[in-house]
Amino acid sequence: MQPPTERNLAVNAPDPEKSNRQKGAVGQRIITSIVAIPIVLVFVWFGGWWAFAASALLVVLGINELHTMMIHEGYHPMIVVTLVLSMLFLLAPMFPQLRLTLLEIGLVIAVLVSLPLLFFRNRLYLGWPMSLFPQLRGFEVGFSPGLWWVLPVLFGVWGFDTGAFFTGRFFGRHKLAPKISPAKTWEGVIGGMLLSIVSSLALTVIPLRMPWYLAIVLGILIGVAATLGDLAESLIKRQTHVKDSGHFMPGHGGVLDRVDSILFAVIVVYVFMQLVGMLKL
Repeated sequence: MQPPTERNLAVNAPDPEKSNRQKGAVGQRIITSIVAIPIVLVFVWFGGWWAFAASALLVVLGINELHTMMIHEGYHPMIVVTLVLSMLFLLAPMFPQLRLTLLEIGLVIAVLVSLPLLFFRNRLYLGWPMSLFPQLRGFEVGFSPGLWWVLPVLFGVWGFDTGAFFTGRFFGRHKLAPKISPAKTWEGVIGGMLLSIVSSLALTVIPLRMPWYLAIVLGILIGVAATLGDLAESLIKRQTHVKDSGHFMPGHGGVLDRVDSILFAVIVVYVFMQLVGMLKL
């Protein structure tokens, strides 16, 4: 065996500049989370039109980021139509008596606009998943069943992201989907899933009187949804050749980078809530 040469030592030596950048990015993520999470929880606490306003803002910012990514790749998405549809979906739960009418109008517009362009347009709507937030939350301020259904979505996804990030960073060895998102690992998914289960148990067993085994199932479903949502947005970014969807949140990227998992998780929790109500579990 030949002794290591000076060149080999230089190649294998750790890069202090890269290490400092990584530490700075982690610190930035933490600071942004400390600022952003309380703001989100304030809107969740008041519910009603406050939840609608927060959801509408995220939809508008997310659509703008998606539009920018599409333009970057040479596509020309119909942003006005997307905004109109999203607002219709968001308004539907705010007016229960008109909910079906508004949804029907939105679906008719979607079909009429999409059919002629079916073969050469790629489109994504944020309005429907985000509309489930005010629908889950309801109008009661403070502690209410609606609040306790929304909190598992948020803390389940936040817990999953945190667990996946640090577990993958320190223990990640086996790639989850290297062609879509090279940084994600199976170890990270397992670490994230554990925290999403803990969050579900903590926020549903006592407040909603949910059986512990159903809370575990919900936590697993949230973890799976968070993974799929993250991979879906990673695929969009890979197809549009961008690193982040935007720069709205320092250390986290854009709005889409933060709500990608939540868009999938809220659908899972909403359907789960409906099933629990139907079966009276």
